[in-house]
Amino acid sequence: MRILLAATMMIMFATAAVANPPLREVKSINDGLLAVGLADEIRKNCGSISGRILRGIARLRSIQNSARAMGYSDQEIKSFVDSRAEKNRLKARGKSYLNANGANLDNEASMCLLGSKEIAKKSAIGTLLYEK
Repeated sequence: MRILLAATMMIMFATAAVANPPLREVKSINDGLLAVGLADEIRKNCGSISGRILRGIARLRSIQNSARAMGYSDQEIKSFVDSRAEKNRLKARGKSYLNANGANLDNEASMCLLGSKEIAKKSAIGTLLYEK
């Protein structure tokens, strides 16, 4: 009986030690959300590019399913997605990406050029877009 109790306690401590990092630190989740967000901004700010909306929704579900498969609960995912601080952090990353690629939300031509480049590269962003 003591051996069973000791083994159970060891498993509990081992599980606690292997807890997932905060979702904000999971690169694949954050990069996926960033790609969806940037594709959405490009389609909204470039008249010659549209979004593959159903593909975007499917990508978001895939990201959510990946988080679940990593052991995150629906509540942890919801809290992360609904967090104002996390939304602001992701927006800041998006603006940095736009700046680094010569694009600006207030300049349609720059957004269209970035969108066309992403489509041509078939990047994570580009696969969510198409030229009209």
